[in-house]
Amino acid sequence: MKKRSLFSTIVALSALGVLLTGCGSSSSKSSKSTSADSNVKITAVGSTALQPLVEQAASDYQKANKKVNISVQGGGSGTGLSQVQEGAVTIGNSDIFAEQQAGIKAKKLVDHQVAVVGMTPVVNKGVGIKNLSMAQLKGIFTGKIKNWKEVGGKDQKINVVNRVQGSGTRATFEGAVLEGAKAIKTQEQDSNGTVQKIVSSTPGTISYLAFSYVNSKIQAPSINHVAPTDQNVENNKWKIWSYEHMYTKGQPNAAAKKFLNYMDSSKVQDSLVQKLGYISIHDMKVQKNASGAVTTK
Repeated sequence: MKKRSLFSTIVALSALGVLLTGCGSSSSKSSKSTSADSNVKITAVGSTALQPLVEQAASDYQKANKKVNISVQGGGSGTGLSQVQEGAVTIGNSDIFAEQQAGIKAKKLVDHQVAVVGMTPVVNKGVGIKNLSMAQLKGIFTGKIKNWKEVGGKDQKINVVNRVQGSGTRATFEGAVLEGAKAIKTQEQDSNGTVQKIVSSTPGTISYLAFSYVNSKIQAPSINHVAPTDQNVENNKWKIWSYEHMYTKGQPNAAAKKFLNYMDSSKVQDSLVQKLGYISIHDMKVQKNASGAVTTK
């Protein structure tokens, strides 16, 4: 009887050990799964004009959402659109409509417009001009006007800096200013920040920037005596502007949707957007479609 009792006890303890081991393994797997599921990563790539806004909004958003990690990178609108189409990133940031970019299947992307950006020609402060006509601006960027004295400035050679192909800022500027004419071949830059530095430090230089990159070291001339201001963009008196788009491939996942909703919230639109030099999507008195047609709201 004692032997049987001892044998029974050993069997029972062995079974209990197996049971406890199984429970421990299940708990460990569950813990790892929960931990992985709770950490969400969102990657937004593309427009350098939109980058400062998305970076700051992402920083603020993550303070209140500790388990969300948002990575924001530049690279240009063309890069943002192509990478989101490929599924390589969560969000593709762009200054242009997807329909305007070659090789992009716009119907497969969902457009989230989060702001408006005004764009302006900018010149080195030493060239001596504060106003240009649209025709003069076109002449400069097509190479027909080569010296600042031809437009009322100093006797100084004009140095044109363009943006790289695929830049949404370039597409917007050329669409409004060149109207199909071919731009002069000149040096190209892929970043608003780089252009800002070149224009401020290089005599005779002209280029163009988003309003948010204009500072006291460079001159933003008026065009046809219309100043580059938010108010003039809102009613389309200033013609060089575009929406800031955050594209997703199909409908966004839950985490991306929450962040995009935050971008459209009053906390961003009524404060951060204006602070960083953009225009709230809600303040526009007009609307523009992918073909460039503008109508009153």
